[in-house]
Amino acid sequence: MSRHWSVPGRRRVAAPVALLMLLVPALAGLAGCRDEPGEPVRIRIATGSPTAVYHAFGQSLAAILNRELPGVRASVVVTAASAQNVRLVGSGQAELGFTQADVLPPRSAEHPTVLAVARVYDDLLHLVTTAGGPVRTLADLRDRRVSVGADGSGTEVTAMRLLQVAHLDAAVRPEHLGLDDSVAALRAGRIDAFFFSGGLPVRGLAELAGSTAVRMVDLGEWTEPLRRGYGQVYVTRDIPRSVYGTDPVSTVANPNYLIVRADLPEPLVREVTRLLMERRAELAAAHPAAGRMSPRSAIVTTPLPLHPGAEDWYRSSKP
Repeated sequence: MSRHWSVPGRRRVAAPVALLMLLVPALAGLAGCRDEPGEPVRIRIATGSPTAVYHAFGQSLAAILNRELPGVRASVVVTAASAQNVRLVGSGQAELGFTQADVLPPRSAEHPTVLAVARVYDDLLHLVTTAGGPVRTLADLRDRRVSVGADGSGTEVTAMRLLQVAHLDAAVRPEHLGLDDSVAALRAGRIDAFFFSGGLPVRGLAELAGSTAVRMVDLGEWTEPLRRGYGQVYVTRDIPRSVYGTDPVSTVANPNYLIVRADLPEPLVREVTRLLMERRAELAAAHPAAGRMSPRSAIVTTPLPLHPGAEDWYRSSKP
C-alpha cells in the first residue's frame, strides 16, 4: 500500500472541507479503478443473487457511497456469492465484496490481496423442501436430488462440508444451482430439496414460502460436528416462525464479512467504514440483516485482518 495516501496521525476529520482534502489525493492515486483520467473512481461491490441479502445490502451501500463520497462511482456486481466474491476482490475485478467466514483460508497470507472492512451479520444455512415431502431430517437427503448451491458460492462450501461430516456427500444426487434456480427447480419437482445460506430474511425464500407450502429442516445438531471438522466459525442460530411462516428450526450459521482490496488507500477505506457504520439505519431499511451491525462486533473478522483504513476508523470511534 502506498504510504503517501496515509494521513499523518490519522486523526478523525470532522469538517467537510477537510474531508474533501483528505479524499482527493487518495482518489487521484487509486490505480486500476479509473477508466480514464478525470473519470470517477469505480467501487465495484461483488454481491450475489438479486433476491438474496448480499445484493440488497450492496445496492444500498452503493447508493450511500455515490451520494456521500466525492469522485466515487459505486455499482453492484451480481455473482454466485462468497467464493467468487473473494476471487473477484483478490484479483482486482472488484473493490468490495461480501463473503462467509468459512470460505476464507484459515490463515491470512503474508501479503494478502484481500482484507476486511467489517463483520456484518451471520449467514444461516437453510435446508428447504416441500412441506408434504419425505425430507424431514438431513439423513432423509440420501439418494435424493439436492441443490447444494451455485458453483463459487458460500452455500456450496457450507453445504458440502455439512454433507461430508454427515457422511452423505456420496449419497445425494447434487445439483449446483443458485437461489433463483433452486426455487424454480423445487417448485417444478426437479429437485427434492435445496440449501441456501443467507441472512434473515432471504427475500427469495420468503417469496417461495408465501406461495408454496415449504418446510425448513432443522440442522442445529450439526453445528458441533462442523466445528470439530472445520473450525470455530460455526454457531447455532434459530429461524423463528415469524421469518417465513414455517415451523421454527435451529440451523448452522457463520459470520460474513465485507471485504476490500488490500491496495485501496487508507483514507478511502476509512470513509467507506465510517459510512457503513454511521448509515446502519439506512442500510437496515434495505435489509434487516444490515441493522445487526455494530462497531463492537464489526471488528471481529478472524481469520482476516482489518484493512488499516478500517482499523483506523474503529480505533478512533472507540467501539
